[in-house]
Amino acid sequence: MNGAQYILDAFHRHGISTVFGYPGGCIMPLYDALVDDVGTEHVLCRHEQGCALAADGYARASGQLGVCIATSGPGATNLITGVANAHRDSIPMLVITGQVPSGLIGTDAFQETDVLGMTLGIVKHSYLVDSTDELAEIMDEAIDLAQSGRPGPVWIDIPKDVLLASAPTPSCEPQTASAATTSTDVSEAVAMLRSARKPLLYSGGGVSLAHAEDNFREFSETSALPSVVTLKGIGNGGKHSTHHLGMLGMHGSRAANRAVDECDLLLVIGARLDDRATGKLDTFAPNARTIHIDADAAEINKLRSVDLALRGDLNGILKAMTAELESSPLAIGDWQTQCRTWNTTGGFSAADNEEPLAPITGPAFVRQLSRIAPDDTVIACDVGQHQMWVAQHYQFDHPRHHLSSGGLGTMGFGLPAAIGAQFSDRRSTVINVAGDGSFMMNAQELATIRRYNLPLKMIILDNQCLGMVRQQQELFYNNRESQIDLNDNPDFVAMARAFDIPALHIERTDQIRRGIETILAYDGPMLLHVAIAREENVWPIVKPGASNREMIDETKRTAKQNREQVA
Repeated sequence: MNGAQYILDAFHRHGISTVFGYPGGCIMPLYDALVDDVGTEHVLCRHEQGCALAADGYARASGQLGVCIATSGPGATNLITGVANAHRDSIPMLVITGQVPSGLIGTDAFQETDVLGMTLGIVKHSYLVDSTDELAEIMDEAIDLAQSGRPGPVWIDIPKDVLLASAPTPSCEPQTASAATTSTDVSEAVAMLRSARKPLLYSGGGVSLAHAEDNFREFSETSALPSVVTLKGIGNGGKHSTHHLGMLGMHGSRAANRAVDECDLLLVIGARLDDRATGKLDTFAPNARTIHIDADAAEINKLRSVDLALRGDLNGILKAMTAELESSPLAIGDWQTQCRTWNTTGGFSAADNEEPLAPITGPAFVRQLSRIAPDDTVIACDVGQHQMWVAQHYQFDHPRHHLSSGGLGTMGFGLPAAIGAQFSDRRSTVINVAGDGSFMMNAQELATIRRYNLPLKMIILDNQCLGMVRQQQELFYNNRESQIDLNDNPDFVAMARAFDIPALHIERTDQIRRGIETILAYDGPMLLHVAIAREENVWPIVKPGASNREMIDETKRTAKQNREQVA
């Protein structure tokens, strides 16, 4: 067994059955070993960035390890954005790249790059393998490290000669690190909840990363706390959560942001107080004491000093808190009533235009999609206005049904992520919702969809511009538009058909239902091109760096325009 064959053996021992990759010179020994391997499904994407983002989507949708493979030099550097995306959202990923032979490292050999140096800031750990003798330990350690504690990408860079050299016989069982101990003494946290008059539950992506969805929902129902979520926490409570106020932050609901502003206790579970959620930090939850529960000590007290920190496995902590509250419910009836009132008047709203010939609006389309698509549909969003409309108006029943690039905001994420999600379950309904700008970032992956005949559905909300950039230029840069015009994009219907993928175009409200039902009913990949108005914005919005109290909605924009016209 050589080093390349050993890698495949490690995949088998750890239950890794699907990998995404692109071959090249220095990784070629691994691809040679794949010829005789029957236990690993290799998915050939059409760009290495697509490989990394597909592995990311696979991991988000399945909760398992995503794996991507590339060669040295440009193969490795093309992976970097996708790996950084996984790092920022704590997605478990194993990255394997070929490197020039050991004797050529440091000589500026053909396609040599310092992968170890370039990736230190975007991974949990990087390895440069010196010999096959250490390959066994590194593979087992890397696979465990990527999935344990706070998950994230781990990168193994392997010289070509190491892949070709004989490797020691692997052990029968993978070696895994022992689980971290967790303190489940939650008495102080429960006491703080009982003494609060206006406690608020604030959850993020850590809930699904810990596979704690069931325990979170039991705690949420038992405590009956009004709740808000981050972009990555959407779906934590399910679509029928009684006390849910929506997403908070820059494009959050008024109800969610007001509840944060007026609460006297903020219970943060699996969230990192990101700037897009908090806005101007010194005005965020100004009257609240804070309890922060997280697996990663680095996130606690990073941006805001907390009154109580509980670090460890969310499942154990949530179970203990639920048990404490079951016998004696919290007495917060007035606060619950107030939050429900705010949600009625300040939740996400969008008029479903009944005029059959009216142009389609993004929010109205997404609301229709949410009503028509099956509850277990996986939506993989790209980045832009459409991403926020989905976050605001689609009713998700589970956080793994909502795949969205949160920390890095990677345009081009959605299509390859949807491919990864579809490979995690070939029978599931997976939809990529994209904008015309973001879709073009990785449009080459249409070839991957066609090659594997994935039943993936693609929806492009096309406003012929970079909508989110245009919106900020309108609101915060005196409407001075700069380099956002995309009216020379290709005909997306013809583009899909060139890849032998059927496609439809719609542009009126009376076509929405037919368009959605048609693509969902089709047994195979299909694209729906949706024309929307160029001037449509995401409401509400907070200016970057401003307080969440300073939310701008369409009424304020209209009033400003009227003043300017009078002047």
